[in-house]
Amino acid sequence: MTTPLKLLIATQNMGKVREYRKLLADLPFDILSLADVGIDVDVEETGETFAANALLKARAYAQLSGLLTWADDSGLAVDALDGWPGVHSARHAGPDATDADRIDILLARLADVPPAQRGAAFHCVVAIAAPDGRAWTTEGMCSGVILDAPAGSGGFGYDPVFFVPHLGKTFAQLRPDEKNAISHRGIAARKAVDLLARLVAEGEL
Repeated sequence: MTTPLKLLIATQNMGKVREYRKLLADLPFDILSLADVGIDVDVEETGETFAANALLKARAYAQLSGLLTWADDSGLAVDALDGWPGVHSARHAGPDATDADRIDILLARLADVPPAQRGAAFHCVVAIAAPDGRAWTTEGMCSGVILDAPAGSGGFGYDPVFFVPHLGKTFAQLRPDEKNAISHRGIAARKAVDLLARLVAEGEL
């Protein structure tokens, strides 16, 4: 019987770890969290792009653990704000800010922007790094519009104000399966699963 390959999911968010375990269930990987391998180091996200931050985290944790490592970075880019908050989506309001605080700041900055100019997109990059230095990335993107007030009680982050026109709902109004089907993270993660399947089939891992 073949021993499963080990894959470290480099996030402190156990909800993400559970999501990725489901997504990777058909691949021959033993999915480990940072807690499983006893790592409580926080890798600072100093990159200027989502890809840079995802790679930075994946490579750092691959070196710390000696394991193949999956990391991601994601955020919201608003057209009228020249792509802000971008890589600072989770941190621009300070370390103790809530999702509601971040939404309030965003809406205040868009207060005078008309609906037709409130386009935005969620972006996600998944990076997979091996301890030997090899690394791969996949990307996902979902376009929408920023509302002038939150709607819906699901999701997290900016989901209540991110409206998807062709569905007529915000991310926070979608069922988890509906959101995963179109979300930036869902798209990037499925591409990463396909990438891992190919690397395994080709004997690269």
